[in-house]
Amino acid sequence: MFAAALWLGAPASAEPVARLVAFEPGAGLPLADAQGIARVVTAPGDHAVVRIAAADLTNDLRRVTGATTANGTQIWLGTLGRSAAIDRLVRRGTLDVSKLRGAWESFVIATVANPTPGVAAALVIVGSDRRGTAFGAYELSRAIGVSPWHWWADVTPEHHAAIYAPAGLHRFGPPSVQYRGIFLNDEDWGLQPWAAETFEPDAGTIGPKTYAKLFELMLRLKANLVWPAMHKVTAPFNANPENAQLADRYAIVMGSSHAEPMLRNNVGEWSAPAADFNYLTNPAGVADYWKARVRANGRYESVWTLGMRGIHDSGIVGPTTDDARRSLLERVFADQRAMLANGVNRNFTRVPQVFTPYKEVLDVYRGGLKVPDDVTLMWPDDNFGYIRHVPDAAERARSGGAGIYYHLSYLGAPLSYLWLSTTPPALIREELGRAWDAGARRMWVANVGDLKPAELATDYFMQLAWDVPGVRAKPIDTVVTDWAGGTIGADVAPEIAAIMAEHHRLNFQRRSEHLQWWLPGEVPKPSPLTPSEVSTRLTAFDALRTRVRSIAPRIAPHRRDAFFELVDYPVTAAALANTRVFDAEMHDRLRDTDADSAAVAGERSRAADAEITARTIRYNNEIAGGKWRGMMAVEPADGQWRRYRLSPPILPAPATPPRRRPGPRWNAPGEIASPFVTSAVPTGPRPSPGNRAVLHASTIVIEAETSESPRNGWRVIDGLGRNGVAIAAAAPATLSYTVTLPAGRWQLAAEVLPTYPTNEGADLAVSVAIDGGKPVRVGVPRKTGDRAWALAVLDNRLHLALPTPLSAGPHTVSIGIDDPAILFDALRFDPLSDPAPSSATAGTQGLSHGH
Repeated sequence: MFAAALWLGAPASAEPVARLVAFEPGAGLPLADAQGIARVVTAPGDHAVVRIAAADLTNDLRRVTGATTANGTQIWLGTLGRSAAIDRLVRRGTLDVSKLRGAWESFVIATVANPTPGVAAALVIVGSDRRGTAFGAYELSRAIGVSPWHWWADVTPEHHAAIYAPAGLHRFGPPSVQYRGIFLNDEDWGLQPWAAETFEPDAGTIGPKTYAKLFELMLRLKANLVWPAMHKVTAPFNANPENAQLADRYAIVMGSSHAEPMLRNNVGEWSAPAADFNYLTNPAGVADYWKARVRANGRYESVWTLGMRGIHDSGIVGPTTDDARRSLLERVFADQRAMLANGVNRNFTRVPQVFTPYKEVLDVYRGGLKVPDDVTLMWPDDNFGYIRHVPDAAERARSGGAGIYYHLSYLGAPLSYLWLSTTPPALIREELGRAWDAGARRMWVANVGDLKPAELATDYFMQLAWDVPGVRAKPIDTVVTDWAGGTIGADVAPEIAAIMAEHHRLNFQRRSEHLQWWLPGEVPKPSPLTPSEVSTRLTAFDALRTRVRSIAPRIAPHRRDAFFELVDYPVTAAALANTRVFDAEMHDRLRDTDADSAAVAGERSRAADAEITARTIRYNNEIAGGKWRGMMAVEPADGQWRRYRLSPPILPAPATPPRRRPGPRWNAPGEIASPFVTSAVPTGPRPSPGNRAVLHASTIVIEAETSESPRNGWRVIDGLGRNGVAIAAAAPATLSYTVTLPAGRWQLAAEVLPTYPTNEGADLAVSVAIDGGKPVRVGVPRKTGDRAWALAVLDNRLHLALPTPLSAGPHTVSIGIDDPAILFDALRFDPLSDPAPSSATAGTQGLSHGH
């Protein structure tokens, strides 16, 4: 199952951002000093985006320094072949651009002495193409302290009176992934009402004013692609020609989702009956509809989605068998490419095109659908962050390459997650890194929903897409610490990174939008957690809230809005959502046996609900002076799409008279530590490897990373799993564990994340050997959409159970992993009969709370 590492071309390494500038007097060329700031110089014939980036860089220098006058220093910003002054430097050998010519979106930042008569020195930023030049300007902006999120998250830069560029040359690019972007989606409850009612009411929708801010953000993140919002509540992107013109000025490549072929928003633009969107019965009508978009947008840089589905992501209309669908889709491909040849480029193989094998179309593809070789195959995840397919050898050989469509937000079965962004960065790294290794390097698109509050996840996605080898080599805590330092403050960044790690860990066990334990349409039932498990979970969330409150007074005044948006609101809201649900359950559990305690639990539930409401009002109406009015909506926001949404929480009725609140939450008599969560404050170093096991309400759990086996082929994954650490194998590996089981019979299961096997159609499986015996392969099939899949993605785990029970006594358990897709989290032993009172031992490393 393991293949040798693929080398399909790697990006040039970039110099660390911090080395671009210094703030100590005399450290280099003065970009800002007591006399003022540098003047940004561009050529008249350069691209529009270069002028936009130059203006933004000038404004950024002003934001950081407070100065408005020029100090005599010049920053030359230009595209190779578009700036006569920069081209002269190249011709005379002053500026080395040998690695820049013909490169994709690359740039050089260099100090140059005597670039022209009368100028002693200049900082020269030169790009290989229009986006490369813009990226260079925004890279300098980031280096002087302007976050890409300065507008979208109200990150006011730190003040510096002086900025210097040390002598040297810095190379950046090309990117690891050619097209990197986002999909604005499910915007009904945030981005659309905010844009329509607050930011650009004149447009009444997400329009040019909003897209201008979005395109700037994309450039600052070194992204280049946008799939625009497309729900029925939003005016189609191309309904206003200004939008496409604006995208071209910002050098943003426009595309469309898998269900919107030929840049057509079918929900908003197809005016005929849905049944007429049928290429069997109405080919001329559908073709004219597509040709109109080619005529309007053919002059712009775009990625054209090929193929066909029904209106709003429904099944293709017309053919009724896979053979008929295959025949029709191949005809559609040919006709669509002829349109591109006529309206974009006669050599249509040079026009970026993409096809996504998704839902019923995936079966057609597997059945032999002939996709033109130069068309990119876009592989989706399962909507919950687990990539279903990575390119095989034949797909890697295709000239069109492969891409990944990845969800950081989702509306759909079994339950949506639209409110709080809680996908762990480590999962993004592992899944997308595996796809990149397999050759998915042409295009990555993240569904970011409303964008807020998915700032961290979006930022990390784009960092990774720009430089896969460099970014995935960094520990997640380091990445988040750097991000927090640039958005909140370096003095609190390590604490914020620890908070976000715990926030992601707890929500990986169960997202706030998934706090119900029945699927839509089923009879409601309480959670399976015991009172002690609930207590441990809520105690961990309470500790997070305490840590957030302890940091808040230390946040600089100019960063407090950013802190609330990026940290305080999402972390606190997730904690309150858990309090609301679990204290309501505690009320129901106790109301017939302990009315006073039930009443207190009910009061806590209602108070949490009230605080969520108050904090959401603050986000919408007060933060940044009311800038985000209409942006934040608590899930479920309304009664729409109810079959995909969390059921509204039923709060306990108020007690009369109100009961006094008790102190810390309690465990039920006789219960011991929780199998659901780890300790609440994982701020210290990770524990060293060594077997650890603990008896939790008669369940024994051994964390995967505690194996004492030599690290031959396996590695520890930071920031992932229910305990914050998991295991993966880069080559076939075996991990061994020891455990002494109490009296009784025990069911052993390997707990793994619900990933997909590398060999499509195979079971997700590991081998298990007991006490040196013959390995037994245990696994489960992975079928997206079935009940087992639904439960697994909500729980973020699968149990690979050994069919034969284990007896009491000491055992050695060996787990064999031969698929890089396996993310191994823990061993779990559940009793099959009542064990006698005893203790469980495993090695000599002490106890581990977990699961």
